[in-house]
Amino acid sequence: MKRICVFCGSSNGTQRVYSEAARAVGVALVHWSIGLVYGGGGIGLMSVVAEAVIKEGGEVIGVIPEALFNKEVAHQGLKDLRVVGSMHERKALMAELSDGFIALPGGYGTLEEFCEVLTWAQLGFHRKPCGILNVEGFYNPFLSFLDHAVSEGFVHELHRSLIVVERDPESLLRKMMSYKSPVLDRWIERDEI
Repeated sequence: MKRICVFCGSSNGTQRVYSEAARAVGVALVHWSIGLVYGGGGIGLMSVVAEAVIKEGGEVIGVIPEALFNKEVAHQGLKDLRVVGSMHERKALMAELSDGFIALPGGYGTLEEFCEVLTWAQLGFHRKPCGILNVEGFYNPFLSFLDHAVSEGFVHELHRSLIVVERDPESLLRKMMSYKSPVLDRWIERDEI
């Protein structure tokens, strides 16, 4: 695994533990000799994880749309900051550059970006691991929703297993490094249509 894309908030959130976790992810990536791909922002958890990787001497690639370059206060200390034309280009390039994906705490954007790559995995467009760092149970409501979607017949159990969830970065990276994607011949049964 050469690089992992980290999706996370452009805010630090209300609890210090979120920033501590983002910093720990950055340190762990460098420990595992894995580069960081992220949204290119110089604020919030985005900045925290990038700064940790930079401080430890690791590789960081930021990808930011031109329209957000100033709004997200693009990180000025990156050696590799790629400015693209749209959010679609941003997500496509981040996915192309990455061998796996991790969601840290965040809001709409974090959830949307993670769910998109998760959907691509469900559809068989890639076989890369999709991980969630569940800091202080931040993602418990989301994971409960997915379990509910399984019980209600909207998500297959096999597809639910596409998400690797851990509470600490080292355990998450260890599981992601040994991840074997389930064989997904189809994402919906014909008799369900």
